[in-house]
Amino acid sequence: MMNFEKTQHSIFIGAAQNMNRVEDESIQLVVTSPPYPMIEMWDEVLGRQNPSIGNKFIQNDAYCIYELMHQELDQVWTEVYRVLSPGGVACINIGDATRTIDKNFALYPNHTRIVSKFISLGFDNLPNIIWRKQTNAPNKFMGSGMLPGGAYVTLEHEWILIFRKQGKRAFKKDIEKANRQKSAYFWEERNVWFSDLWDLKGTKQKINATIGRERSAAYPFEIPYRLINMYSVYGDTILDPFLGTGTTSIAAMAASRHSIGYEIDETFKDFVFDNLSSLKISDLNNILLSRIENHKRFIAARKLDSKKKEIKHFNEYLDVEVMTSQERNMEFRYVQKIECVSDCFFVEYATAPFGKSNS
Repeated sequence: MMNFEKTQHSIFIGAAQNMNRVEDESIQLVVTSPPYPMIEMWDEVLGRQNPSIGNKFIQNDAYCIYELMHQELDQVWTEVYRVLSPGGVACINIGDATRTIDKNFALYPNHTRIVSKFISLGFDNLPNIIWRKQTNAPNKFMGSGMLPGGAYVTLEHEWILIFRKQGKRAFKKDIEKANRQKSAYFWEERNVWFSDLWDLKGTKQKINATIGRERSAAYPFEIPYRLINMYSVYGDTILDPFLGTGTTSIAAMAASRHSIGYEIDETFKDFVFDNLSSLKISDLNNILLSRIENHKRFIAARKLDSKKKEIKHFNEYLDVEVMTSQERNMEFRYVQKIECVSDCFFVEYATAPFGKSNS
């Protein structure tokens, strides 16, 4: 008999500086990509929050602009600390910026400014991830080209900053321990996901001109999906205070977690709801099926190598051999139904062994 469960995904339109709908210590994981200070496409969004930013542009006061923009983000990070539960994790995707203001070119290190704020709030900074985007053409040059003295390197990476609140999360009750085991990932996934260098292509998503942005700065689905599986368990609630196109919510749906998303730009509301409403159940479930098929290929290749140790563990639920005992109780939850009610999406799942009907 299949076990049906539901997750809830709430979308709020408004500033995340005051997340009064989110209770204290009710969130287990934050995954977000905020507006990047000193990147031109975000000037208007951040400038609407503080008119002084626009005034400083008139004065060409670059470093004051940089600081004022980060002070707007600081208010959100303060709320993040409030709503995260002890042991909760925050993952912030941010890129540094380069910009010329008043004929002066400089780097604005957004990641270091955010690290400083999170530490001041009481977070511990865990090892961070470098997301290598490889978006620049190999023949692209900056500054003085082949002449020394005036050139500068291109930025081809962004940061995924990892913070934890109040030490390691505890799983004390038997039901908590069992759920943690069901939420495990494959050994070979662990080896890739927990590397500090990710090679993933960035995502540029065209948006209807009436929305007001030529394109979004959406990160690829794989980033929030990995992070959600790495730092949360089934049934946890994931928060994205800068929801954008809704990628984090989609990843939470695929990973059988609840989610809450805030988006300050009201013109994005219809796009976010259309994006989530158009999801195909088969696409979400194919993510799980692909993980299983990739794992089977990994096991088959490993068996061909006579130098590798014998595989001694088996997962009956997934009907696959696994590398460690920690993978023996893994379960996947398949989406059965997605329903939109008011400002929420409800996703219904079924748990059934791989290879049997989930309908």
